[in-house]
Amino acid sequence: MSNKAKNEHQDAGFEGIELALTKSERFIEENQKLLIYILTGIILAVVIVIGTKRYYLAPREVNASKEMFMAEKFFDKDSFNLALNGYGTYPGFLQIIDDYGMTKSSNLAKYYAGVCYLNIGDNKNAISYLEKFKTDDILIGASKYSSLGDAYSGDIKYEDAANTYIEGAEKFENNFSSPILLKKAGLVYEELKQYKKAHDVYSRIKTTYPESQEGREMDKYIARVELKAGL
Repeated sequence: MSNKAKNEHQDAGFEGIELALTKSERFIEENQKLLIYILTGIILAVVIVIGTKRYYLAPREVNASKEMFMAEKFFDKDSFNLALNGYGTYPGFLQIIDDYGMTKSSNLAKYYAGVCYLNIGDNKNAISYLEKFKTDDILIGASKYSSLGDAYSGDIKYEDAANTYIEGAEKFENNFSSPILLKKAGLVYEELKQYKKAHDVYSRIKTTYPESQEGREMDKYIARVELKAGL
């Protein structure tokens, strides 16, 4: 390419850049008010979020944690009705849930409430509250699915129970609770007379968690379902 051609090519490139800049400048000039409104809205939204967390949710979180203290004490003593409904000036988990929505304490109270209902034999409410509880903690998450599966089983929803145990074992996988949850699933499959599924679950425990208590005792469970199923 000759120097003249190169220069013409460069000039064309500069002209394109200048044209793009001119269009951008024109757009900004024509939409200046709109852009200011958008920017102001973004800044205001950020301020609201930060302010809400710092001046509204944080104090509520502190109060909720303090007020839930006695309900947790009742729970530790297996006084499940008191833990749920409170006593005197001490609120129970149900009131914490109602009064302190959007807080971590309110979320945790749903777990406690679900377990309380499970222990007093109200499986429907146990399922309702446990399903609403959210957590990323491995052990608490596994405990949630264990209790939720128990509630489904108590409500004679065995398929839901087995699926819940397996989901919990996989979602919150660890060497302690996963074999326990899988064993529960296997027992439910036996109740359903789905011996092949029970056999698969028991074999999975033996293979994946051989050092766990459940893994060490799986031979007798496997033999039992093999006998029942004629495997």
